[in-house]
Amino acid sequence: MQVQTEEYCVNLNQEQLLERVHFELMDGYDEELEMELEDREIDPVTRKVIEYERTDSAKEERRLYFRELFRLQAELVKLQDWVVHTGHKVVIIFEGRDAAGKGGVIKRIIQRLNPRVCRVAALPAPNNRERTQWYFQRYVSHLPAAGEIVLFDRSWYNRAGVERVMGFCSDEQYEEFFQDVPEFERMLARSGIQVIKYWFSISDEEQNARFLGRIHDPLKQWKLSPMDLESRRRWEEYTKAKEIMLERTHIPEAPWWVVQGVDKKKARLNCIHHLLSQMPYVEVPHAEITLPEREYHDDYVRRPVPAEIIVPEYY
Repeated sequence: MQVQTEEYCVNLNQEQLLERVHFELMDGYDEELEMELEDREIDPVTRKVIEYERTDSAKEERRLYFRELFRLQAELVKLQDWVVHTGHKVVIIFEGRDAAGKGGVIKRIIQRLNPRVCRVAALPAPNNRERTQWYFQRYVSHLPAAGEIVLFDRSWYNRAGVERVMGFCSDEQYEEFFQDVPEFERMLARSGIQVIKYWFSISDEEQNARFLGRIHDPLKQWKLSPMDLESRRRWEEYTKAKEIMLERTHIPEAPWWVVQGVDKKKARLNCIHHLLSQMPYVEVPHAEITLPEREYHDDYVRRPVPAEIIVPEYY
């Protein structure tokens, strides 16, 4: 059996066309709302959150947050155009404790951008072959070419953090890293790659609360790995490792910037605002876009679609 799927009528009046465009824009903004709204009554812990989110003060906070977020994302689009236009190369490193909010800000940065221009590098643990390579080797292939932005969701600084605390590297490898990384990043800078490094800082109490939140949320339990749980136990060791890392790798060519991350929404806005300030971007002029008229041909007949390959309209 075959069914004929009708083409959407192109003879819309101006009012109908504007309504269609409006709904298309709203659908895009709903993506952000889907990430923000946690309207699920899973247990008494999340129910308390939902009750607060329905208050007038919470609604006003959300309105202000979205207003600023969309404004900053519009600026990120301008930054993207400038990067492409000038051939600029950017590496942005996101480091911090587990549940510090790195992934959340990365999502908001890339959400409206072209993935061919701005991409995320989130490397897994090295395999047996990679462990025998020069330490920085597996990161080099992810570095940007002209007109590209690369966001590292964790980076070569794993050696100064998790590898050090969990005993995955020797004292000699750890010390060699600190000897090499400043020169490695200076090499990147000399080659024209701008390196921006962010550390997301949260309190002991806040990480504890976020871990408990993940435990109580079945949609987020996958985020809790055995390594995350062990990092919770070794809070003080991670603190010492972080302090040494910031002290020994904060260089003029690639400075560290600390984002206060206890309030997730403020952290996202502050990080994006700061990121925009790190590059002298300007709005790149574009030719006015005109949608061409659709062509019609008398000899064209749209073929029917076989019914068996159409997805059932369950909703």
